[in-house]
Formats: sequence, structure tokens, C-alpha cells
Amino acid sequence: MPSHPAYRPRRLRRTEALRAASRETSVSPGDLVLPLFAVHGAGVRRPVSSMPGVEQTSPDELLRDAEEALSLGLGGVLLFGIPEHKDDCGSEGYADDGVVQRAVRLLKRELPDLLVITDVCLCEYTSHGHCGVLRDGDVDNDATLPLLQRVALTHAAAGADVVAPSDMMDGRVAALRGALDAGGFAGTAILSYTAKYASAFYGPFREAAESAPSSGDRRSAQMDPANALEAVREARLDVAEGADMLMVKPALAYLDVIHRVKAETGYPVFGYHVSGEYAMIEAAAQRGWIDGPRAHEEALTCIRRAGADRVVSYYARQFARSRAGRGAGVRI
Repeated sequence: MPSHPAYRPRRLRRTEALRAASRETSVSPGDLVLPLFAVHGAGVRRPVSSMPGVEQTSPDELLRDAEEALSLGLGGVLLFGIPEHKDDCGSEGYADDGVVQRAVRLLKRELPDLLVITDVCLCEYTSHGHCGVLRDGDVDNDATLPLLQRVALTHAAAGADVVAPSDMMDGRVAALRGALDAGGFAGTAILSYTAKYASAFYGPFREAAESAPSSGDRRSAQMDPANALEAVREARLDVAEGADMLMVKPALAYLDVIHRVKAETGYPVFGYHVSGEYAMIEAAAQRGWIDGPRAHEEALTCIRRAGADRVVSYYARQFARSRAGRGAGVRI
């Protein structure tokens, strides 16, 4: 008979009960945040072709989705807006009657216990699809900051619990923190997209948010996928400027960055399991190549294992529905 060490790792893998007893990482519905896309109108529910299960919804329909999210125990919602009209400066993004502002007021009136996070950027609202004021084909960083301040102030005034700047302008966290404090919203938290990469995995989102740039790209603002130390520098800057929480986007392809940002800062870290990562799993599952639910759950577990305290996920509702009455941890 072969000689074995006294410790046999397979002992703890024999049954689900043993595996659960030794499981290091779990995912619960409360760990997940659901993105929602708001459009004007009433009774609107418009499927996003590249993301099965994701829809653009008018505020009344968005409320129904948010009610389900709250009942399922999800950790909150993240709102994006699609305007009726776009212009060079994205003025609906900071309009008091903008679609996100309307949606936030409705959610906080009807679901006061729901955590509402709002995306602060201009790309959905500008006619050119870039994240700020465009000058000679490039985004003018400092001219964009006052507009982002206006967006954040209108979101906070509507009742948003957290504003999440995703534009990647230098100095925007300090600008938002100053504006919020001066405007009487010192209690509104900032979730900074501290490490947002110039990724190929955003395509389906740009369909959902109708935010593809009309020319050029966003590489002058978003980070090079080759860089990880830069993410740590960005995180330290955002913390120094007043960020309360930090986001890494994408998540699944950047697990090492999530780990580094968490280890270096100790701050709450969100991982955004982005549209392309979600859509790839869905497409492969539809073709019968993989087990879709298991693949989604494995991805969420890996993002949490890397150090993410919360995961923004298009699969959040499906995950929570599958867990209803079955306990908190995943089953892989």
C-alpha cells in the first residue's frame, strides 16, 4: 500500500456538508448589486439583445425590479440613465427632471430601505458619447469636473445613498466630495471607479446604456489593461480625495487588481462583473457548451475570493432567486 501523510485533503471533499464546513468563500444575495437602466416613459420594458435577462425600463417598471431586488435581499441597485435628448455637454445628466433623478425619487419614496447607487458620468447623455466636455477631439478634464459636480448634486438631492463617478477624470473624487459637502450632502457616500480599464468587455453595456462614442475611444481616460500598480496609485489618490468605497472594473479579468486594491487600502472594494463577462457566459450556456448557472456562480465566488466586498452583477437576481430558501452560500 502506498504511504500517505496523516492529512488527506480529500477527506473534506467527500460530501456537500464537509465541503460547506471547510469553504473559505461564500456568496450571498446581500453581496450583490443589481445594475438597472432607466428610460423615460411609462410601462416601458425593452430587452437588451446582447444581454439576456437585462432590460431598459421606465421608472415605474424599474420600481418593480427594485422591489424584487429588495425582497430577494440584494445589496442594492446601481442606476444608469438613457436620456430623451443628448447634447454636447450631456445636460440631462444633471437636470432635476432627468430620468435617473426621477427614478431615484420614486425608489426612495417607495423603498426607503433600498440602497440606491447612481452612476455619475456623462457618456450616456452626450451627443458624442464621451465622458465629458470634448475639446479638439479629447475630453477636457478640468472643464468636465463642474458638470460632474452638478450630476452628483442632483442625484444626492433626489435621495441617492451613494454616487459612483465612473468617468475617470483626474481629481473628480475631490471635486464631488467638496460639492456634496458644500451642498448639504455630507452624508452621501462616494463609490469611486478607482480602476476602470480600457477593456474590450464593455460592448453589451454600451448597447444597454446607448453610450458608445461616436468617434475615437476612451483610452485617454481609462487604464491600460497591462497595468496593476497604477491601480494602486489611483486607489490611494481616491482615498486621499475622500472616496468611501472603491470599484475595480472589469472584475473577472482583473482579480489580481481587486486583491491588490483591497490589500493596499483596506477600504470596501466593489468588483464590477461587466456586461461582456456576463454575455460570454450566457452565450456559451445557450449553445450548451457550459452550465450557465454554475459558471455564473463560480465567477461571483472568484470575485469575492479575490477580495471584493460587493459585486455588481447582471446575474444578481437569478442568483438570489436560486438561493431563496436554500441558505446563503453557493453550491459548486
